[in-house]
Amino acid sequence: MPPRMQLLSRASAAVSQPSYSPLAPFLYPALNQQRSASILSSLSDNKTAYNKRIRVGRGPSSGYGKTSGRGHKGQKQHGKVPVGFNGGQTPDYVVHGQRGFDNHFSTEMSPVNLNRIQYWINAGRLDPTQPITLKELSASRCIHGVRKDGVKLLGRGKEELTTPIHLVVSRASAEAINAVEKAGGTVTTRYYTEFAVHKIRQNQMDPIHSLQSRIVLAPESEEGAEAAADALAEEKKHYKYRLPDPTSRKALEYYRDSAHRGYLSHKVAEGHGPSLFFKTPGMGKKGTQRRSRTGGAQAAGGENRLW
Repeated sequence: MPPRMQLLSRASAAVSQPSYSPLAPFLYPALNQQRSASILSSLSDNKTAYNKRIRVGRGPSSGYGKTSGRGHKGQKQHGKVPVGFNGGQTPDYVVHGQRGFDNHFSTEMSPVNLNRIQYWINAGRLDPTQPITLKELSASRCIHGVRKDGVKLLGRGKEELTTPIHLVVSRASAEAINAVEKAGGTVTTRYYTEFAVHKIRQNQMDPIHSLQSRIVLAPESEEGAEAAADALAEEKKHYKYRLPDPTSRKALEYYRDSAHRGYLSHKVAEGHGPSLFFKTPGMGKKGTQRRSRTGGAQAAGGENRLW
């Protein structure tokens, strides 16, 4: 069928009189495209984005009807079977033992960084004028739960710390200690047990002081020190339990070290190291009591020490 004359006339007019357009032809679809709000109702996940939930017990045509994929009879169909259950005989982990290594000297501590503490101070959730212990960190939700060995201070975000604070934690990294002291604060590491952490969070145990501690969080005058000591003695009466001190050699050596800001560093004599096993170089006992070959004893020149 031949084309109509009207269409041919329009085409010839368009060729004879071309119109100027400042836009390229490939941009026309983008200008004319319109998107309605109804597109929100047609949004959906891609196919195979998730697996469809299997509905069991919906008749034999589903493939998982009748027994619902559990089989016939027995404990596995009617109840639950514990992991490693071998039908009542001796379990494999008892017969063959458990493989692996359990380090009894490892510690479990909750980490906290300096930038988080500064953020909590800026938000008004921590008071920098008072000592910050694991009790305040846990109550303010700065840390979510305290593990059995306490809290360890880490130095991430040390450049954000601008407030002088006084921290009492289980352990602290050297970078964190330098950052806190540079800002005008103090760090003291002290010993905690799982029982102590539990009772401190219940406000039944002093979180700072024990029998062997001499923790001074900030320099004070003599009158202020006496007033603080009286207030501390009065406050101890309100606690039901007493904060324990370490008994193992490894813990004693850590908290006797002034480099770790240990609270037992006052027990280390001048010139001696924190170790209870190795002698400090150059501090050997001279003139101590010795047995001579003839059986005589020389005079002891130094005081008797436990270590």
